[in-house]
Amino acid sequence: MDHKEKSSSVLDLQVQRIDSSTVELCWQPKSRKPTVAVCSGLRRKDALQKVPVDESINGCVRIKGLDPTTRHYFHVKDEDGNRQLTAERCVPLEGTVNFRDIGGYKTFDGREVKWGKVFRSDGLVRLTEKDHQVIAQMGIERVFDFRTPAEIREAPDKLPEDGSIAYVNLPVTHGKFDFVDAMALLKQGDVSWLTPDFMENGYIRNIEEFANVWGKVINYIADSKNAALLFHCTGGKDRTGTCAALILLMLGVDEETVVKDHQLSNIYIAGMLAGIFDLIASYGVDPDKLIPYLSAPLECIHALLDHLRNNYGSASDYLAKKAGVKKETQELLKERLLR
Repeated sequence: MDHKEKSSSVLDLQVQRIDSSTVELCWQPKSRKPTVAVCSGLRRKDALQKVPVDESINGCVRIKGLDPTTRHYFHVKDEDGNRQLTAERCVPLEGTVNFRDIGGYKTFDGREVKWGKVFRSDGLVRLTEKDHQVIAQMGIERVFDFRTPAEIREAPDKLPEDGSIAYVNLPVTHGKFDFVDAMALLKQGDVSWLTPDFMENGYIRNIEEFANVWGKVINYIADSKNAALLFHCTGGKDRTGTCAALILLMLGVDEETVVKDHQLSNIYIAGMLAGIFDLIASYGVDPDKLIPYLSAPLECIHALLDHLRNNYGSASDYLAKKAGVKKETQELLKERLLR
């Protein structure tokens, strides 16, 4: 959907991955019979196929035969002529579990965050050649890595070697020390550092001590016009979650939606936690004690939101006062990232 198209107020769209080449697209109300175009890009002229929905089951249609090396977008038009663009939030890559698009969220003024512009992720050390094809096809031109030098030495990003993606390291230490140091302590059976307020304090520290990092990322978005970008850390939940929350709040997405976006990390990383818990148990440490550290705690995103509200008034004011993102820059960002 381009900026001239009306956003549909009728269809509530959801996309769910079924397997590597199949997704299910559902809508509300179920009685509607929209037309669906599958596209390889954000524009309708990138259409790969049109999907008949006459035989939809309970307001859903399965779209099969999708190329797993292509990021697909779905242009949906209802019977009244309203158009809507949607996509999978989590990008299905072989080497990540928490790589996702922050597009599609509604704002207070009735607009929507554009799909395909800003992505967030966990570490990129396991990216495959197929993953490189998907990332290139999405037009991602720059990666911001929030990990510390020690984390990078342990697990460097595996980006394309042709230099097509610019890499920028903006280190953020979540808490008193980084993930590498934490794992070293765990191997010694030491969990004394993981106090009840360790994670919440880490989120507040992210806000107070690393404002320049968030400012650099957000100002870059304003300067980069139409280029897509990605930011990430190790798990894609805390440092990455902080940056994503600031961007969404600044654009006008409500707090409830920002909390839900933050909590999606717990869904996407769940499959890999069993192996991590087994490793921690081998150190003689009760894995349950590490749940706050290895998850995206609900209380942490609430602590971040409360801190912004109580100390700065809003994320927008925080970015202007603390992070060097001027109000006029924020307005420019809204024009570029909202439809």
